[in-house]
Formats: sequence, C-alpha cells, structure tokens
Amino acid sequence: MIKEIFNEYSIMITDEQERMLQVYYELLMEWNKKINLTAITEYRDVIVKHFVDSALILKSERFMGRYSASVLDIGTGAGFPGIVLAILCPKYTFTLVDSLMKRIEFLHIIKEELELHHVSLYHGRAEDLGHQQKFRNQFDFVISRAVAELPVLLEYSIPFVKKKGYFISYKGKKYKEEVELSHRALQELESEIIEIEEHSLAKGKRFLIFIENHCLTDERYPRKAGKAKKKPLY
Repeated sequence: MIKEIFNEYSIMITDEQERMLQVYYELLMEWNKKINLTAITEYRDVIVKHFVDSALILKSERFMGRYSASVLDIGTGAGFPGIVLAILCPKYTFTLVDSLMKRIEFLHIIKEELELHHVSLYHGRAEDLGHQQKFRNQFDFVISRAVAELPVLLEYSIPFVKKKGYFISYKGKKYKEEVELSHRALQELESEIIEIEEHSLAKGKRFLIFIENHCLTDERYPRKAGKAKKKPLY
C-alpha cells in the first residue's frame, strides 16, 4: 500500500524501500506510545503527511542531480524528512540533529533496524553545533521541516551549508509571509532564495524553498541559544 500511495504522487520506490518504510511506520507507532513523536497516527495520513511529504524533494533536479551529497536535517524530530530520504537516497550521506535525546534514542533504533549505515545522529542545538568545525559550512544540503519561521531557520541552518550549497526549507501556505520577513536574514547571512517549488499534498500544498549560500558564514552566526527566536533577523 505504501508503494501505491507514493505512486499517486509520481514518486517511484522499490519493494525493499517499501518494506523499510513499513518497518519505520510500525516502530514509529510503537514508540509513539512511550514518547510524543507524532500526533498523526492513522496509517494513510502517516504515509502521506510524513513519508510522502518528506519525499517530495526527490522531484527536484536541484536536489537529485548529484551522484553523492552530504545532507543535514536540523530538528529532525521523529526523522522527517531525514530518515525517509535516507531510505530513498542510499548514495547520499545524512546527518540528523535534534535537541531532544529521547528522539535521538528512537532514531538509533530505526538506524540499527534498517541498517542505515550512511546516517549519523547527533543530540544538540543548532546554535551550538553550528560553531563546531566538523559541522560548520560542511554540507551540500541542509533541510528542515516544521521547526521555526524562515528568518529563524536561516540563522540556524546557513552556518552549516557549504559555499554554493543549499538550505531547503519545507513550508506551508503562509510561506510568502515568511519570505517577506526574511530579507534582512538573507542579507546578513549572504544567502539568496533561488527557487520555490510548489507540490500538491493531500488536500493542500507543500512549498520547498531553495536558498543558496554564497560564502562562508560570518562567525557571529548562529547567535547563542534562544537569541534567534527572541530577536529574529527581521
């Protein structure tokens, strides 16, 4: 059934990928009884609103047009979009970051069960990790879904992106308002919105905002924990 639902959105997956996504779903529902991972629990809703939504980026030539790439998922939560993309893009390497240790523990179970050797997991805040040499300006793509408004996300994310790499933000119907608020953040972080893709999802739309990083990030950013939310770069 997972394969059929993906086909409805013109995303082709293999039988093995379908099996892995099914195992992921079952473990997600099992662990959701212990810790709050998702409010969405009905089978088709999980497949569409979490799995397919995460995978819409596979329709982008800008994301898929490489033999290999390094991808960082900031605020991955229960693994969306990072785990889904790791299942569907085995040639890319994935680093998943979350500030809640219980979620990272869950993701370790998923990683081991599905043998996702190209996935690394880190517990921490973007504001702290963004200043560490092994993370700073090291990734071809940084992705984030349902974490914060765009000006805040830019400060969290751009410091991880390589020069000429991309930050890709998953946004909903209010994306235009967030883009309007992002002019100063884009200028301060020397980055630029290159493209906004629109995709149908269930009865709504998903917008993928592609932002190119033009240089190595100023050492002032990201600011200390909490500053980006309290005083966004408006």
